[in-house]
Amino acid sequence: MEQKGFLNEPFLMKPAGKDYLWGGKRLKDEFAKEINMDPLAETWECSTHPDGPSIVFGGKFSGKTLREVLAENPRFLGTHPDMNGEFPILIKLIDANSDLSIQVHPDDVYAMEKENGQFGKSEMWYVLDALEDAKLIYGLRHDTEKDVLKKSIREGNIEKYLKKYPIKKNDIFFIEAGTIHAIGAGALIAEIQENSNLTYRLFDYNRVDKGGNRRELHIDKALDVADFSSAKEPRQPMRVLNYRPGVASELLCRCKYFEVHRMLVNTCMGQRVTYRADSLSFRVLLCIEGSGSITYSKSEEKKVISGQEQGLINITKGDCVFVPADSVEMVIKGNMEFLDVRG
Repeated sequence: MEQKGFLNEPFLMKPAGKDYLWGGKRLKDEFAKEINMDPLAETWECSTHPDGPSIVFGGKFSGKTLREVLAENPRFLGTHPDMNGEFPILIKLIDANSDLSIQVHPDDVYAMEKENGQFGKSEMWYVLDALEDAKLIYGLRHDTEKDVLKKSIREGNIEKYLKKYPIKKNDIFFIEAGTIHAIGAGALIAEIQENSNLTYRLFDYNRVDKGGNRRELHIDKALDVADFSSAKEPRQPMRVLNYRPGVASELLCRCKYFEVHRMLVNTCMGQRVTYRADSLSFRVLLCIEGSGSITYSKSEEKKVISGQEQGLINITKGDCVFVPADSVEMVIKGNMEFLDVRG
């Protein structure tokens, strides 16, 4: 039953893992993901999706899925009118040890009609790291007829129609639904997307899985939703750091589905960095570098329940913290870099 009468406290989450055949080992080696999968291709850090729900780690909700917690505490989502009682996003870490399939996602209208009321998928990629020759596919080189592209898939030469771009650490790309795309080998990506798992594969390099089977393609659906016009150059947005004692932040992306900031915390000189979510929307903090802590004062009611006056969450690279709407004021200490995501 939903409790009322006090400000809402943050909590740490543990991700679901995916062992897609193109994955590698970097999420284990560099982000300390203790998931028994080899390869480990993706971790779904903040997810209410049934295909990979996040689990709360520690505190009163420990062991529950994020979906269960939000169902019991809908106020955690916030009062923003676009929320509609649904958790709108999914946050992933992606290790592309080899090329991902060439694919496209439907928009909300198509997905609602053709996929039993599911959401479509627009997404943002933030490049955490990239090997020297890493690239991504982003749209078509030229306006192309649907039949021409379909024939190229059949003949295995679709790549000659696609735009490829070299990538480097800290690059940002917004992939709107309908854009043909793929993450290339050597990319380590944080992905913020709509709450959806709809992917239509156009081409998968004729690879086979552990059972010797080729993965399913969705060519007809993909061509139904794909944009066949020449893709615009994916220019990096103007990025301006805003400073205050102990912290700097910059806006990375704002769209109808989510807003993403990068936040750099450094309190080595004794600064006090405060943070909270307002009543409009929850926030999610994904730590992508460094370590530190989040502390906050407990309400009188929770002091009695827990016997503790202060809440503490220790943070290290790869950790993901859910901050409910109308949260307590938190104090962040350490030397850390976060993606700060808002619904």
